[in-house]
Amino acid sequence: MSSYENPAVRVLLKKERDKSVKNYHPWIFSGAIAGVTGGYIPGDIVPVYSHSGEFLAKGFINPHSQIRIRILTFKDEPIDDHFFLHRLRKAQLLRTTEISGLTTAYRAVHGDGDYLPGLVIDVYNDICVVQVYSHGMENLRNPLLEWLKTVFSPAGIVERSEGSSRKEEGLALRKELILGKIDPRLIIEENGIRYYVDLLKGQKTGFFLDQRDNRARIGQLSAGKSLLNCFSYTGGFSLAAAVNGAVTTSVEISQNAQDLAIANFGLNQLDPSAHSFRVKSAFDFFYDTKDSFEVIVLDPPAFVKRRSQVNKGSRAYKEINRLAFNALSPQGHLLTCSCSAHVSWDLFQKIIFAAAQESGKNVQIIGRYGQPSDHPVNIYHPEGEYLKTFLLRTP
Repeated sequence: MSSYENPAVRVLLKKERDKSVKNYHPWIFSGAIAGVTGGYIPGDIVPVYSHSGEFLAKGFINPHSQIRIRILTFKDEPIDDHFFLHRLRKAQLLRTTEISGLTTAYRAVHGDGDYLPGLVIDVYNDICVVQVYSHGMENLRNPLLEWLKTVFSPAGIVERSEGSSRKEEGLALRKELILGKIDPRLIIEENGIRYYVDLLKGQKTGFFLDQRDNRARIGQLSAGKSLLNCFSYTGGFSLAAAVNGAVTTSVEISQNAQDLAIANFGLNQLDPSAHSFRVKSAFDFFYDTKDSFEVIVLDPPAFVKRRSQVNKGSRAYKEINRLAFNALSPQGHLLTCSCSAHVSWDLFQKIIFAAAQESGKNVQIIGRYGQPSDHPVNIYHPEGEYLKTFLLRTP
């Protein structure tokens, strides 16, 4: 088996800067490193030692990133084909036990949550969509595709290696079909509901897979009620509600996404004319409407993409939640979400507190929900818990 390590390199940490590594945190920042001996290229797999020379870990090194080392293992073990195949098979095993037979789209590999830093694999039926966002995984791209074929036996592979993470790693963006053929309107199933998905042009890898459990909750909660779905994309929450008899209003700024939402209603034998589809900013919709709704869903894009945006993004979260509270019927429910990793649970609750206070409404917290089981969080890596959702009620 091929070895993917660079044994000529040694990374030495500064004195008393090994605590986080000994606590199994998978990132080592540039400020913790005393020096690097030996020649290497970005993305090489190298060993890490404490200031006293104790072996600590092996991981990808990238001198261009603030996250200087992305740790693969805390054991002094070979990093070869067997290592990566074993990790992929363990990830696959979790999904086979957690994903319902009525669901054909799910996340198969979730980066550090599956101990494969810089790698995301989403499965849509028999198609794998791959995202590579670390220099180390980029260097392993060719064997990675072979490992993927071995473990998942896909009929097709699409790469969607895009976004700010690749830019921060010094990598070019890439979007292409690598293997097989794909229907531009692939049909997937989630909890018995069918959706069209565009794997090449859709947001993320084509669908917001991390909201599967919340869509099911809203489907049950909104049965027979009026639902407003803001930032509705291709109508996921709206469909989950409509199949249970809700009258839905979907607000989405993209005409293409709204067209696909309408098509998704027809795909599930629902009459789109019985529902409302508004191509509009969610903020503008709230500013203009005088209607009230029994259930409202807020699933906006990340208003905080980097730490420097926390204050500005928090104001946007507060405003959209304030507007939603004002449009919520008595005894109504609001499901509000943040997918910003830099917004903690505590901060998000404080934002909602401020929004509720400004609206003058009494608000109860009914539930707090994170990511579904196919988006696992490494307990030593709290940064991996990016999705925060509150289910709220006005009594």
